[in-house]
Amino acid sequence: MIENACLRGKDGHNLYLREDRRPYPDLYRLDSAKEYIIGLDDSILLLVRFKIGGRLRFLSHAETLRVLQRACARAGVTIQHTQGFNPHPRMSLPLPRPVGVESDDELLCMRVLVRDASCVMRRAKEIPNAIECVLEAQNAPITQDAIRNTIMARLSEQLPEGFELLSVSITKADTSFVPSSATYVLPVRPRCVTADLKARIKQVLASQSLRLERKKDPESLKSKTLDVRGFLKSIELEDSCVIVRCNVSPAGSIRVEEILQLLELDVEKLAAPVRRTSVQWNSN
Repeated sequence: MIENACLRGKDGHNLYLREDRRPYPDLYRLDSAKEYIIGLDDSILLLVRFKIGGRLRFLSHAETLRVLQRACARAGVTIQHTQGFNPHPRMSLPLPRPVGVESDDELLCMRVLVRDASCVMRRAKEIPNAIECVLEAQNAPITQDAIRNTIMARLSEQLPEGFELLSVSITKADTSFVPSSATYVLPVRPRCVTADLKARIKQVLASQSLRLERKKDPESLKSKTLDVRGFLKSIELEDSCVIVRCNVSPAGSIRVEEILQLLELDVEKLAAPVRRTSVQWNSN
């Protein structure tokens, strides 16, 4: 640690400073150690793919991000923060998951700070939980593969039951990801797979226009009329499961509750939670 580079904050936590004695704007809490850990300016863009199911499917978009942020802190992954008066972590879920829907293909993009070797050697004792310090202690080179594999292993240990980490990859810093389509599976009870359901699927696909009333939120009194036909690519019925492929564009997409409304399905007719099985992405 740099000599005299640690000051006591008003809340009793340690605030680590840069060598020029100015505080870092990107601070976050690590476990219960009462320390705020900072990183250097070098960062990489991590793509984390994961599954979410069980009771965790009821987490909102903001709550899912909060769970991932805290898991990163416990795993020693230093997330880069924005600059300014109210810094926040640079991590995002490009395609928000509907509440109550399970997913087999979630994508998390986050900027992770990477310290240089000299910094690691100075701070290995003070920050033993940091990813780079773990690699240094193992005499492992701080390469992209080593960082990716270590983050994969340590982050998996910190995620709650219902989260399953699938992969961690590193991509170019200026890459952005935009969803183009998504596939949803609606498991229907066998007794509800009737001729009426098959006829309804054919009717929906044959329609040139499907106009629905959409509210911004359930408590809102205002609504707008929207034609959702352009968002539907295909609807298939396979082994008591309705497979719906949807287009996703800057204008939005069709909602799960709207799909159920069009097919005249309700929760009681479903044998299991709705699941998003795959998402197609465009990168630029």
